Amino acid sequence: MATATEADAMRRAIALAARALGSTSPNPVVGCVILDALGHTLGEGWHRRAGGPHAEVEALRAAADAGHEVRGATAVVTLEPCNHTGRTGPCAGALIDAGIARVVYAVADPNPTATGGAATLDAAGVDVEGGLCADEAAAGNAAWLTSVLHHRPFVVWKYAATLDGRSAAADGTSRWITSAESRADVHRLRAEADAVVVGSGTLRADDPHLAVRGPLPERAAVTQPLRVVVDTTACITAEARVLDDAAPTLVAVGEDADTGHLPGVEIARLPRDKTGVDVHALLTELYRRGVCSVLLEGGSTLAGAFLAAGLVDQVIGYLAPALLGAGPGALGDAGIGTIAQAMRLDITDVTRLGPDLRITATPVTTSEES
Repeated sequence: MATATEADAMRRAIALAARALGSTSPNPVVGCVILDALGHTLGEGWHRRAGGPHAEVEALRAAADAGHEVRGATAVVTLEPCNHTGRTGPCAGALIDAGIARVVYAVADPNPTATGGAATLDAAGVDVEGGLCADEAAAGNAAWLTSVLHHRPFVVWKYAATLDGRSAAADGTSRWITSAESRADVHRLRAEADAVVVGSGTLRADDPHLAVRGPLPERAAVTQPLRVVVDTTACITAEARVLDDAAPTLVAVGEDADTGHLPGVEIARLPRDKTGVDVHALLTELYRRGVCSVLLEGGSTLAGAFLAAGLVDQVIGYLAPALLGAGPGALGDAGIGTIAQAMRLDITDVTRLGPDLRITATPVTTSEES
């Protein structure tokens, strides 16, 4: 049975793992804390980037650098230690070689190429316990878990609106509905995502840049996300800001679109449905490119298509204390015709950012409703 000290260490490991959000794809984010018999921390670490040392190895090195002996210690890890050799060796083996006596992990590894670490540890005589703070750790690794289990990226729909749900005024102006604090937080979301997606309507209205800007807490460096423009008929011009060299860009167009005016631009030709580029095909293409998480930034039509397809995993709304009374809404047609079909959400967080509210919610599944 896990102790309260181990639970505290697991929450610390979850926080450490979150420092690398957006930097480890296609790998998970993982944190590790090593404790001695009295519950004192000997070393801690997290997986910083794909191809780099895993969290367990980082924690073992930190303990060694501090002059601590880890033989007989406990390793608290957010994910079951891996059991395979890829760009790095198996973490289960590293823990065994170091003489770790007990391993407590949060989430079992569902990846068929890496799972089995718990069994390997157990066979070597290591005391193993799984499931500690599993829900918290899984939430922090939702993108990777979605990618592994469902073979598509995890999708976060972010929007900004007034309290009456308007994303712009009647004349089309929208800068700035929300505060500087909210806009800075959006850059954090971008930094944590593998790809940022907008539609052609948002591109025409706002000419967004979509790259990450500004300082971000606890980050030594920022990995720019892939900027994705969903532009069925390839209306984008070569002068669009999103086509600069600040970050990579992919333009997703219909199969028959003319892209002759976009030399040098990376193009993905995808099948169309009645509303434009098929969003299932778009996510399949992004998954093929190693994208585990998508931040859907706009606009209302594209958001409606994703919601109608059941492809939104999390909603983050920035609500400004303002009223417009007219103007476009934050969400377009999502295939909902009656109140009985309304997509119900479970609010998981409400945070004040300057004058605004940031509301985080997840769609309620049928099983949760029953």
